Amino acid sequence: MLVLTRRLQEVIQIGDDIEIKILAIEGDQIKLGIDAPRNIEIHRKEVYLEIQKENHEAGRKVSLEGLKGFIKGDFT
Repeated sequence: MLVLTRRLQEVIQIGDDIEIKILAIEGDQIKLGIDAPRNIEIHRKEVYLEIQKENHEAGRKVSLEGLKGFIKGDFT
């Protein structure tokens, strides 16, 4: 893991398109501003993990027969 030290209003640049700015520091919380292309998904880690869990569970519920029916246009 790369560890960087930044001060208020300083920026971290990731690649050519992603910029993270320290907007505020209040107690043990830091407010970040993230400027990234719209096609880049940005989530809090706990939200990202929940999305991954739900996608995994949804994938397990799909049967091969149901998928074949979906491809054929049979949505019953």
